[in-house]
Amino acid sequence: MGPAAEDDESEARGIRLLDSLSKLACEISSLPEFRGPFRRSCCDLARRAKLLSPLFDEIRDGIGDEGSVEGIEVGALSALLDALGSAKDLLLSINQGSKLHQALKGESYAIKFQEVTRSIDDALNGVPYEKLEISEEVKEQVELVHTQFRRAKERADSPDLQLLSDLSLAQIGKYSDSNILKRLSEKLQLRTMNELKQESLALHEMVISNGGDPDNCLEEMSSLLKKLKDSVLVEPPMSENLESKDISSMYRSPVIPDDFRCPISLELMRDPVIVSTGQTYERSSIQKWLDSGHKTCPKTQQNLSHTALTPNFVLKSLIVQWCEANGIEPPKKAGSSQDVRSGTRADCDHETIRLLLMNLQSWSTEKQRAAAGEIRLLAKRNGGNRVCIAEAGAIPLLVALLSSQDSRTQEHAVTALLNLSINEGNKASIVSSGAIPEIVKVLKNGSMEARENAAATLFSLSVVDGNKVMIGEAGAIPALLDLLCEGSPRGKKDAATAIFNLTIYQGNKVRAVKAGIIGHLMRLLVDPSGGMVDEALAILAVLASHHEGRTAIVQSEPVPILVKIMRSASPRNRENAAAVLWSLCSSDMQLLLSAKELGAEEALKELADGGTDRAKRKAASLLDLIHRNLEA
Repeated sequence: MGPAAEDDESEARGIRLLDSLSKLACEISSLPEFRGPFRRSCCDLARRAKLLSPLFDEIRDGIGDEGSVEGIEVGALSALLDALGSAKDLLLSINQGSKLHQALKGESYAIKFQEVTRSIDDALNGVPYEKLEISEEVKEQVELVHTQFRRAKERADSPDLQLLSDLSLAQIGKYSDSNILKRLSEKLQLRTMNELKQESLALHEMVISNGGDPDNCLEEMSSLLKKLKDSVLVEPPMSENLESKDISSMYRSPVIPDDFRCPISLELMRDPVIVSTGQTYERSSIQKWLDSGHKTCPKTQQNLSHTALTPNFVLKSLIVQWCEANGIEPPKKAGSSQDVRSGTRADCDHETIRLLLMNLQSWSTEKQRAAAGEIRLLAKRNGGNRVCIAEAGAIPLLVALLSSQDSRTQEHAVTALLNLSINEGNKASIVSSGAIPEIVKVLKNGSMEARENAAATLFSLSVVDGNKVMIGEAGAIPALLDLLCEGSPRGKKDAATAIFNLTIYQGNKVRAVKAGIIGHLMRLLVDPSGGMVDEALAILAVLASHHEGRTAIVQSEPVPILVKIMRSASPRNRENAAAVLWSLCSSDMQLLLSAKELGAEEALKELADGGTDRAKRKAASLLDLIHRNLEA
């Protein structure tokens, strides 16, 4: 290529760069409104970039038909394009990213702003705009902007000390009112449920893109986000057009239990599934994680032995039950509708189901095993299948297979019944087919997988109050207690959940106490590594409301561990510990004195100020007991 051709190519490249620079400056100036802790830094950077736009336009317009870019180096334009590109990327990441991460890692973000500012200043140093044929107005404007970039690169924005203080206090929970959370909501602009939902999605995307916990602060961010969500739910924004009483009734909403939130999205789970490490996630969130090529558990960082996702039917039932109890529409899987008896048969393969039912009645163990396994999978797949399989008459046949001598057939049968029981209409059919005594037999004598799924099935059936009595009378509680002691982590959770639900019925409280449950629960309380403290306390809180339960709990000398839990455990566990202590001490002044001597009063005062509503009531009642009976 000759010198003339090289000049032409250089000029053409210069023109392209000017066009790109003008477009980039326009894109930066049209970015959405900036929010969060770096709002000022973003606005300053975007405004300065916008003020450079006339420079590019005038240089480009001055080229005219001659195609000359004399007086300016193409390399300088290229450096400036790269610098402004970095500025746009930073602004987008701030605008679309997690505000909590920006607040917690403010120093690293401040460094990024300085680096971008420095690169723009360096690039402008290579552009001889003072020699270019541009208007004096534009020249003065560019010189002013350049001066601003030069000054900005030498100084970092001072940290927001109030924000840092509020973050620190909110993280350790040392706040007596909502003022700190209000300030954080305003500063981070996370004031509405929609804004908080966007923050949840931003955290989700950050975990996915980072391949795990970003900067090892996911737990901190999740905890802060939950507190901000709870604060918004408790104190909704007021409107001048509505009376306060009407507002509170419109916005009153229960706090979602932590166990019902997906660890990735922090939202109420619609379709909870279990991964190989035993952790539960929302199906869509964990599937996105796996589809991105990850082979680890996001919460524990353990390698996944397999990527199969097992539906957590017990948790799903608990979530539905909690929603119904609190007047909330139960969550549905995306793109699906609730199980109904009408309008679902068209999606079923009736001929396949008919053949499978014939094989369930075969004399061949292999055919029975294969058919039960297929029905198990079909019932797991969707609500329409659950309706069709039940209407085809499968339930009595599956109940009959619960006594099969083939352990795998038995596992398939009890799990198929578990899946079918998700449909409310099928629960009655399962019970009327005589399933409860047979399921209890599997719970006592089956393989570990069969026992665990039998426990989950009993829980699912026990959602109907009348079934609680039948399940207790069938001898399920001692068998569930055995599983609670020797099962896998998932099996222990299933057993505890079933026991908790069954002991809501008074007669089952006595059965549980006589089976020796209190000693086992107390052992679980003092072993946090077992991961069963939450469940043990919840069951104790139910049993403590019964005379025999209280008597057995007192004999296990529970006061020291209950006081310890009230001091430092999670809000829900502190609440349950206070509830148990109240049940015990309200009729035993000696226990009340023992609790006071162990320092319960200080913990109760903290709960009365900052605990859950139930914890506040229990703590206030216990403090009143102490003042009336021990300080007279």
